[in-house]
Amino acid sequence: MQQHQARPYELNPRYAPSGSGVSTGWGAAVAGLDADRPLVLAVDGPAALNWAHAARQLTEALVSLGRPVSLLDVREHWSRERAERLEASGTPGDDPFFRPLSTASVGDLFDAVPRPERPEGAGVTLVIGPGAGLCEADVLWYADLPKRFAEAAVAGGSLPVGVNLGHPYAHGTLRRLFYTDWPVCDRHRDALAPRIDRWIDLQDPSSPASLEGTAMRATLAELARRPVRTRPYFNSTPWGGRWAADELGFTPRAGNTALGYELIAPEAGVLVGADAGAQVELPFQLLCVLHPEDLLGEEVSARFGTSFPLRFDYLDTMGGGSLSLHCHPREDYMREVFGRPYTQHETYYVTAAEPGAQIFLGLRGDAETDTMRAQVEQAIGDGTAMDVEAHVQTHPAATGQLFMIPAGTPHASGEGNVVLEVSATPYLYSLRFYDWLRKDAAGASRPLPYEHAFANLDTARRGDDVLKDLVQQPRTIRHGPGWREEVLGALPEMFYAVHRIVIDGGAGCHAYDDTAGRFHILNLASGRGAVVETAEGHTHHLAFAETLTVPAAAGAYRIHPVGDEPLHVVKALVTPV
Repeated sequence: MQQHQARPYELNPRYAPSGSGVSTGWGAAVAGLDADRPLVLAVDGPAALNWAHAARQLTEALVSLGRPVSLLDVREHWSRERAERLEASGTPGDDPFFRPLSTASVGDLFDAVPRPERPEGAGVTLVIGPGAGLCEADVLWYADLPKRFAEAAVAGGSLPVGVNLGHPYAHGTLRRLFYTDWPVCDRHRDALAPRIDRWIDLQDPSSPASLEGTAMRATLAELARRPVRTRPYFNSTPWGGRWAADELGFTPRAGNTALGYELIAPEAGVLVGADAGAQVELPFQLLCVLHPEDLLGEEVSARFGTSFPLRFDYLDTMGGGSLSLHCHPREDYMREVFGRPYTQHETYYVTAAEPGAQIFLGLRGDAETDTMRAQVEQAIGDGTAMDVEAHVQTHPAATGQLFMIPAGTPHASGEGNVVLEVSATPYLYSLRFYDWLRKDAAGASRPLPYEHAFANLDTARRGDDVLKDLVQQPRTIRHGPGWREEVLGALPEMFYAVHRIVIDGGAGCHAYDDTAGRFHILNLASGRGAVVETAEGHTHHLAFAETLTVPAAAGAYRIHPVGDEPLHVVKALVTPV
């Protein structure tokens, strides 16, 4: 058996492409075009790109090859009236906090999709912008920028104009980005994926990395059948800590590492490239779109379609402050008000905690919601601090403990914790009651959508029922020599369960598992390193705190330690109906 050495947390996990390699620069991209005939080249992509710069660079590369270029920017054909209706689609009144996810399409931006003129000779008609792929074209490219760039641009004001779909001259907003642009553009991208001729990664806009469409699809087909890890990153917030910076090597943009995106499917990317050199970041979601049964499994795919239903992320308050007290929409509310087919059940797994750290979870037995609401309103109205512990229970944040957080349950991670949040994928509907009178970086109070929060508050589960139902004790369901698998938490109302595989360590100590037709997500919660080996011969290393998706198609696999140290591997899976 191959020997593996422990390694640090990998900030940029990458996978070799299948077929052609990754190219660098506009010149390399255009060199692959058919030079013997005129072309209509469509370049589609999200709104939050510097389209003018991309068009200029691409035009220069084509002209350098002696190819005259005429430009058609589809954004000039958007209807402003139609663009406004994108956001209004399904909106319940004038909610200042949330919107349902838009059900509109990119095609709804146009009164009529423009028809590009065919050039002559060696000419190229270059069609650019969101919706370019709807035009009749000979070649289709997709230019992309990972979503974290658009979110940071809007939040920080570095790209405040033209970032939102349908508003090339308007100031960007996060609300429109989250609830309109992303779902509309994602559906459009997913529909184009089977016929994209080249994927272009514009993280370096002057020298983009790109991958031929056939190689992109071949790579995704392979990754949908073997263990794969997405590129992690951390966001900063007013309550964030320093653990991920100190322990994992992240360099925070704003002084802390609050939110760790291990695997949040709508935003996650998979890095593709050789061990050294250029790489492209492909949306993880494309694995679900192109290979739903391989990745999710037949039963899970039939239930969730192409939506990857689970997410893993870190909440780092080590050296920071407590999260806001909040809950998430209950099932019917999420469907009827926000338009999502399933809701945001959560769990907290305590990866690390300082002495005395706590988790806020569940109502006290004597909690009075009318008094709680009055104190929330006083906090908002005149800045009177709320006595959170008079209403919500606190629990010791013991390392290795799992806390169940079904929708409607008030909760927060206290200061001094590192929590691995294992939850359902919907993540844009945190209904906050109270935020400790905290201000944001600009000195403003964070918005508190407490009316939504109280409309979803589960008042039935309180007192002793919280400890009994939501702070469960591990129970062993499988075991072998030197290992066991435990259920850490499962509830009838939650569609997934959280397990833990415990390996004692020592030579020849392995745990055995099988996806049995439904994907697994693994996280190395304790130990220096692990190796995951599938029956088909795929091997993947995991360092402490890393997260790995094992597709349904991977089938049987085993886990063994790197070295002799014991391991704790957190595992999540969708439970059978």
